[in-house]
This record gives sequence, structure tokens and C-alpha cells, in this order.
Amino acid sequence: MAPAEASAERSETGESLGLDRILRMIPHRYPFLMIDAVRDLHQRERAVGIKNVTINEPHFTGHFPNHAIMPGVLAIEAMAQTAAVLVVHSLGMEGRGMLVYFMTIDEARFRKPVLPGDRLELHVAVERNKGRVWRFKGEGRVDGVVVSEATFSAMIMDPPETPNS
Repeated sequence: MAPAEASAERSETGESLGLDRILRMIPHRYPFLMIDAVRDLHQRERAVGIKNVTINEPHFTGHFPNHAIMPGVLAIEAMAQTAAVLVVHSLGMEGRGMLVYFMTIDEARFRKPVLPGDRLELHVAVERNKGRVWRFKGEGRVDGVVVSEATFSAMIMDPPETPNS
């Protein structure tokens, strides 16, 4: 497989994006980048983000030291980052520094804990899109079991202007 093909593959299940492409689409970086890959990406419809949960993540030192659990709000953030990649990809705005801001989070539910060693799949579907505002339904799943869910909306914004040097 050629290097350009390694970061994006297209199949009947949708496009798959590697970390290098994600980094060109959203501004998040360690320690706040919450997704490792995106698969099954169907423009303006849906995508699945992948988060490989490891004990080395900084939030585990305090949440909770003797019983490490990924904070539920970070699972929702991972859904939002997956949605941001879906939006930027759908609009063909990769590499333009677009920002996708949370506007609302509704009906958030945390069903089961997410633990180090889990592979968290973030299933995100577009409910509607009107101009710069997008609404999504998201589910976090581990081994096919729903562990979290939320409905949320976000607005795509132009990158901030940088002052002239």
C-alpha cells in the first residue's frame, strides 16, 4: 500500500482515517486528543471514532487512583471530536484549521464504566445540518455494549485570524 493510501482507505463500509489525517482536521493535541482513528465515515451521515483507552492517560491518576475509570465527559468529548472530523471531511475543509464548537449536550447517559484496556467505539450520526450548525446522536460502545450516549450540537467556525508579524 502506498503511503498516501495508508492514512485513508475507502471500502463499502465507508472511509477510514488514520491519526495523521485526524491531526489535519481538528486542532486537538495530546493530552486532549481523544480519538486514535475514524472508520466507516460516510460524508454528511455517520462515522465511528476509535479510542484505545490506556492506563497512561493523565486523567487516570486522579479518576480514580485505585479504580481507574475514564471520565464520562471525556467519552462525550471523544464523540464530539469524531463528529468534528465528520463535519470537516464532509465539507472538504481538511487542513484549513476549522474549529467545531460544542453548542449543546442533551440526554447524556453513562451506562457502564470505560476502563484502561478498553477499545471505545464512538458511533456518531448526523441528525440534521442547517448552515454552520450540526446536530448529532452519539453512542460509545465497548465490545458492542453501549456504555455512553448523548445528543449534541456543534457549530463550525472559521479559524481565528493570526496577527501580522
